[in-house]
Amino acid sequence: MLAVLSPGQGSQKPGFLSPWLELPGAEARLRWWSALAGVDLIHLGTQADAEEIKDTARTQPLLVAAAMLAAEHLPMHDVGLVAGHSVGELGASALAGVLPAEAAITLAGVRGREMAAACALEPTGMSALLAGDPDEVLAGIEKHGLHPANRNASGQIVAAGSLDGLAALAAEPPAGARVRALAVAGAFHTPYMAPAEAALAAVAGGVTVHDPERILLSNLDGSAVVHGREMLQRLVRQVTAPVRWDLCMRALADLGVTAVIELPPAGTLTGLVKRELKGEGAPEIVTLNTPADLPAARDLIARHGVAPSHEPVPQFRVVVATGAGTFRPADGLAEGGDVRPGQVIGAVQTRQGPVEVTSHAAGVLTEWLAHHDDPVAPGQPLARIGGQQ
Repeated sequence: MLAVLSPGQGSQKPGFLSPWLELPGAEARLRWWSALAGVDLIHLGTQADAEEIKDTARTQPLLVAAAMLAAEHLPMHDVGLVAGHSVGELGASALAGVLPAEAAITLAGVRGREMAAACALEPTGMSALLAGDPDEVLAGIEKHGLHPANRNASGQIVAAGSLDGLAALAAEPPAGARVRALAVAGAFHTPYMAPAEAALAAVAGGVTVHDPERILLSNLDGSAVVHGREMLQRLVRQVTAPVRWDLCMRALADLGVTAVIELPPAGTLTGLVKRELKGEGAPEIVTLNTPADLPAARDLIARHGVAPSHEPVPQFRVVVATGAGTFRPADGLAEGGDVRPGQVIGAVQTRQGPVEVTSHAAGVLTEWLAHHDDPVAPGQPLARIGGQQ
């Protein structure tokens, strides 16, 4: 399976969109999206300096536009999974078919402006904590009244909150952890962004969505979201909720992802993937930064993607939870066993009672992704069914 990843804020570089403007139709597309976002995307992506594109109000629509612009030149119908980091989830949701491109750009513009406004309400910031015991790091963050805004990988947790709290954390770091202040405008993905979440929710309520056409992972908990309306709610909630990119990468491993393409400006997310998913079975990676990288990306999709064909080809389907609770596999159903369409493979015990989980296709149960009494979230992968279509 191949995954396409959409990066978030901090990955931008001056001039990174310049080579993409040479492609037919790119300039016109960006002018249209600029009108929707309320910022000049062409200027920001080609002429603006690092300081100008660090502005949250400008950066967020710029990154979403870059991801979607590059993806237009890929055979996305052959891609099995998409995910994005922070604002990159808007781009990923568009690539999954949940949001129209115009809606993703418009929401990115609102999100960026409103988060910038929320940052101006009081002085806040963010600091990365590198290494250290995760439990001790989280306890240290809580001790100083801060919030764990990002958990990007093992040994990398980002604290956010008041400047006084961050100063106290730096003066008294958790054992074995290094604290590095980040050059950001405020405490993203914390309750300090509540005004921005409310403003985004007011606009998002009028957006028409569709259910994902491919697996779409959520930053909230790394689960695969199966309903478009739920994903839109998660996109709004994400403004104040922590980014759990560590759980998204765990899902990549659990789902057997064999190749990864990062959309421009590429490098940050694939760097984390290389660090976490290494050794035997590590995915093949392409960083898509300029149109010159498109042939390599298309080749990767051809070798690892879902190839359209009238002939039967091996496929894996993921069965996901439809509610939150604890999972119980069906008695007597083991890995390697045959599964019929509509067969109950287990149940999620919710507060309202058990909810049966069924397979929508015939095949072989190749792998349990959740086990007896494991806590599961809505959309979380439970099992992989291998078969032919």
